[in-house]
Amino acid sequence: MNREDMNWLLETINDPENAKHFVLAQYECGRISLQVMTDVAEERGWVKHTANQFTTALPHHAAAYATTGLTIAVA
Repeated sequence: MNREDMNWLLETINDPENAKHFVLAQYECGRISLQVMTDVAEERGWVKHTANQFTTALPHHAAAYATTGLTIAVA
């Protein structure tokens, strides 16, 4: 799923907190990339450009992703 698809889906969610949880859940399930998640969060003003709140919110997942050999490309 790309950024445009995600933003289109988020238009149907009225509550900002529910929208944040939805995006985070999509990332955790592997349906969107880290880049898409951060792009959407920045566009919607959920995070500051210099802060990565999603990473700090999920410290228990960091070790799991590090051991799976998951490669993330950041443009």
